[in-house]
Amino acid sequence: MDETLEHWFLREIVAHEAALMRYISRAWPDRNEAHDIRQEIYTKVFEAAAAVRPTLPRQFLFTIARNLILDKLRHGKIVSIELHGDLESLNVLIDTVSPERMFGARQELRRLTRAFQLLPPLCREIVWRRKVEELPQKEVASLLGINERAVERGVARGIRLLSEYFYGNRVLTESPGDRQPIADEDEHGMHS
Repeated sequence: MDETLEHWFLREIVAHEAALMRYISRAWPDRNEAHDIRQEIYTKVFEAAAAVRPTLPRQFLFTIARNLILDKLRHGKIVSIELHGDLESLNVLIDTVSPERMFGARQELRRLTRAFQLLPPLCREIVWRRKVEELPQKEVASLLGINERAVERGVARGIRLLSEYFYGNRVLTESPGDRQPIADEDEHGMHS
C-alpha cells in the first residue's frame, strides 16, 4: 500500500517538531524567527521527499535544518560568539548514531583493516599513499622508486582485491602469526 506523502511527512518529520524547535532555538540567534525557519525547513524536506523519500528521515530533517541555518548565517554574516562555538555541538547526526550502528561500523573497520594488511606490501603501500594520504600519483611513484604506470596498476589492483574480499568470494585465511597476502605478487610487489 502506497502511503501518501502527507501521511509520511506527518509520521516521519512532524513527529520530531519538538526536537527541531530546540535545535533551531539553540542554533539561531533570533528566537522570534524560529517558526519561520521551521517552515522553511519543512518546505525543503517536503519538496525533496516528493522526488525521493529519504531512508533516514530524522537525519535528513536535521541535515536540512543544519545546512539551512548555516547558509542563513553565512549570507547574513551573523556571527555570534556563543553560536560559533556551539555549531559543532549542534550536529544532531552524531547524537542519533545507535550503539548497534557504531558496533557494525567498528566491525567493518576491523574487517577492512585485516583485508588491507593482507594486500601485497607494495600494493598496500601504493593504495595507502594514494587513497589515504591522497598523494599525487607522480609523488607516490617517486617515493617508491617505480613508474607512474605501476602506481596506477597498484591502485587498481588493491581496490579490486579489497572489493573482491568485501563483495566477492575471496575469504581471509589469516591465522595468528601467519599472514598470507590476499593474492600472489611478482618481485616488484605487483600482480602481472
